[in-house]
Amino acid sequence: MGYAIAEGCAQLGAEVILVSGPVNIKAVHPAIKVIPVETAGEMFQAAKANFSSVDVAVLSAAVADFSPEETFSSKVKRGNNDLTLKLKPTSDIAAALGLMKNRHQLLVGFALETDNEMENARRKLAKKNLDFIVLNSLKDEGAGFQTDTNKITIIDKNNIINKFELKSKTDVAVDIVEKIAVMLEQLSDENTA
Repeated sequence: MGYAIAEGCAQLGAEVILVSGPVNIKAVHPAIKVIPVETAGEMFQAAKANFSSVDVAVLSAAVADFSPEETFSSKVKRGNNDLTLKLKPTSDIAAALGLMKNRHQLLVGFALETDNEMENARRKLAKKNLDFIVLNSLKDEGAGFQTDTNKITIIDKNNIINKFELKSKTDVAVDIVEKIAVMLEQLSDENTA
């Protein structure tokens, strides 16, 4: 979804910074600058470093909530039968950017939920100071990961809810970019009033 949204924004004239983990697709539009990262920590640092220079940040990556507490530079050999993997929370990119956000910026998040979807998405929207959230459900066939289609619900900070049917990720990106355009116009009106 991130690449489709980046392409949609670039096609409308935006200069896009795309912070991307390892993927098997490429950005096509020349107005997209890709910053490659490999870890959740690298994504956190890149997002924070670039946030102050953007009008809109769309956080569509499914970043891991936890990472290994200890890492190894070489293979761990078999033989130690009581090896325990301890995890630590990763930095919350959306929450950090929500704290940094100024009144001229829009912050868009995604929520992939499996239970209490609307309630959890609304909670995340408020807690992380998002302007709108794109809700995905793993219960919807053909939506989410490793497919060219998605089915979303957009919930904004004014509790306006837009539900969309299953469609191509390119078409879903158009829906998201259109919502961004509407909210940017509202934000501009608020800031000039």
